[in-house]
Amino acid sequence: MKFLVIVNDPPYGTEKAYNAFRQANAIAGKEDTEVRVFLIADAAACAKVNQKTPNGYYNLEKMLTVAKRKGVVIGVCGSCMDARGISEEELHESAHKSTMDELADWSIWADKMISY
Repeated sequence: MKFLVIVNDPPYGTEKAYNAFRQANAIAGKEDTEVRVFLIADAAACAKVNQKTPNGYYNLEKMLTVAKRKGVVIGVCGSCMDARGISEEELHESAHKSTMDELADWSIWADKMISY
């Protein structure tokens, strides 16, 4: 089964992005699943490298590393990146600058869509 997870919220301040990656990584660990995550709006910052969080606090950058290891494909809205001053060089190695056209394609590809 193919899953598309769309994340809208920032990496910190709410736990939506954290829970989105917890769910995406859990699904990706199941047999016969494919998972794609699209980061849009403030969630574009989830894919930024060099995140420094307090000890004992979750870190989205580390969660993206787990996602990559599990084969999750991560796209980041390019216009959302531009609006927030995030360059492609600042993206985590698991993520790529994406487009609304790719999100549309992924939406058609997916059997299930989950939005955070």
